[in-house]
Amino acid sequence: MNFEQLNLLPQILQALKTQGYENPTPIQEQAIPHLLAGRDLFGSAQTGTGKTAAFSIPLLQLLSVNQDNNTQRGIRALVLAPTRELAIQISESLRLYGSNLPLKHTVIYGGVSQRAQTDALRKGVDILVATPGRLLDLINQRFIRLDKIEMLVLDEADRMLDMGFINDIRKVIAMMPVKRQTILFSATLPQEIRSLVAKTLHEPVHIELSHASSSAETVQHSMYFVDKLNKRDLLHHILTTDTVDRALVFTRTKHGADKLAMALGKKGIRTEAIHGNKSQVQRQRALNDFKNRKLRILVATDVASRGIDVDDLSHVINYDLPETPETYVHRIGRTGRAGAAGIALSFCGRDEMGLLKDIHRHLKTNIPVIGEHPFLTKMPVQPIVSETPAREKRSGNFSNDNFRSRNKRSFSGSSRRENTSRRRY
Repeated sequence: MNFEQLNLLPQILQALKTQGYENPTPIQEQAIPHLLAGRDLFGSAQTGTGKTAAFSIPLLQLLSVNQDNNTQRGIRALVLAPTRELAIQISESLRLYGSNLPLKHTVIYGGVSQRAQTDALRKGVDILVATPGRLLDLINQRFIRLDKIEMLVLDEADRMLDMGFINDIRKVIAMMPVKRQTILFSATLPQEIRSLVAKTLHEPVHIELSHASSSAETVQHSMYFVDKLNKRDLLHHILTTDTVDRALVFTRTKHGADKLAMALGKKGIRTEAIHGNKSQVQRQRALNDFKNRKLRILVATDVASRGIDVDDLSHVINYDLPETPETYVHRIGRTGRAGAAGIALSFCGRDEMGLLKDIHRHLKTNIPVIGEHPFLTKMPVQPIVSETPAREKRSGNFSNDNFRSRNKRSFSGSSRRENTSRRRY
């Protein structure tokens, strides 16, 4: 199927052609027709599957088609995202796909002065992209009204719940007309998400994209057993001996991200860290340098990484294993996009064996272990892993069924080590 077969407006088709897009991804192919028909939609899809375009394209088309009949001024569509980076990415997608349409949009988020944002709101916008904290701030200051909303999008809803935004979301929804089209995307399906869907969406279409269609098929995975104190040296060894074009490195804490970036910098590897304690200007500058290949290594925490969309990212490196197995899938989804090859490397210390077991249990397979490297640590018990000789370390791919989520883990008990302040986002 190509985009022409989705009955899109000529202006949108031209914008897609300009960006070099010819064929929709599976989530786009399934979601766009239902959304153009005005249905509520609940989509379950991992990062890197094209879900931003899946809701942005029909949102732009529906608002454009109905614009002549709209005599009321005000914000007509709201897109809620958990982090600044993701909100900015969504705003950029709306700009690209809607470049030939007369619709206006803006993006608001915390961590920066609100002056430019309120100036844009005063001029009038059709579509507002926002993080929950700044949205409620500006509503309370009476810069924003939601009584004319026709479409609501909740993107990465599971992450918003994990960050403690559920009450903010409920307050926002209560300010909107009951008659509206609602779209919700979530990578995982904990009970909180199912409850939110039941209370917020009206007879929704449910699209659950199988993990076989995600980027995981093209990603090669490897695990390194290494003492915690040797992780930094192992990372330096990999970055200097392997062919690493660009790498996104994940740490568990903000402090750990800063220390790692500083240590790599002292060894001559230019590295930047992004996390919730960095200013928006700092984060955006580092992200832009990474996208533009001025920066080879970017160290990030999980919350700050939301919205990072980089073409041709060669490596994702889990310096610290994530505390939930779903997060592992999120992380590796940053590479191997659009059918391209990618490599995911993970470091596992003695204190992380329990986390590794959770990941293997979730994936229903074992990540191949590198049996030879300069900092190899023998684990006391390794009942769930199979060793792979170093010469074969890039040989194993996961089968189509490996990333099928069990959907049993609730985010209500997930770690909050990042201590993210809601109002910062």
